[in-house]
Amino acid sequence: MDNWFIRVFSSSIGKKLVMAITGLFFCLFLILHLIDNMMVYKGKIAFDKYVNSLHTFPLLISVIEIGLMLFALLHIGFGLYLFYQNQKATAVKYSIRKWAGGRTLSSSLMPYTGLYILVFIVVHLVNFRFAIEEGKSIYNMMNIAFSSPLYVAFYTLSMMIVALHIRHGFWSAFQTLGLNHPKYMHFIQKVSTLFAVVVAISMASVPIYLFLI
Repeated sequence: MDNWFIRVFSSSIGKKLVMAITGLFFCLFLILHLIDNMMVYKGKIAFDKYVNSLHTFPLLISVIEIGLMLFALLHIGFGLYLFYQNQKATAVKYSIRKWAGGRTLSSSLMPYTGLYILVFIVVHLVNFRFAIEEGKSIYNMMNIAFSSPLYVAFYTLSMMIVALHIRHGFWSAFQTLGLNHPKYMHFIQKVSTLFAVVVAISMASVPIYLFLI
């Protein structure tokens, strides 16, 4: 009897399903990370107290980090594979991009925005997660990092690209999972756009705020 696990990972539909699930998981993580970042507006003492309270659960943090890495590998790996397969299957290259079939700028740029986000995550981890030292305030680390106008500009641009990526990815995940009923799919698309805008503005506001104060 065929193993369903192998069938899922070997088929294009299965890979898209995994990408949809991991993509929605990352959207959830973005919401939680956004809540964390908004604590900056309460000031240094409140923010560092909040961060320290999170680190009282080291096992939970480790599990979340491992889960994020695993999901990232699946999402990126399957995304690149499907992009390669689509490019390989395209026999004719058009000099003018056709925007038919519901294609949008965000949907056409998904592979490229995804790769850019990967670069941003690596840079972000180097500057924050891997730079953590014992007794070093996270708030102070953020202040130092965002004292550079170039890094603030890079972070702000990155949030715009993240928004472009999730604007299409959020609602298309529901479509992949078969939740694209005509009655509410238009609503999900609107929610997707609103979610992307809120993420971009809220996340980008933090480095700008720290740079200006």
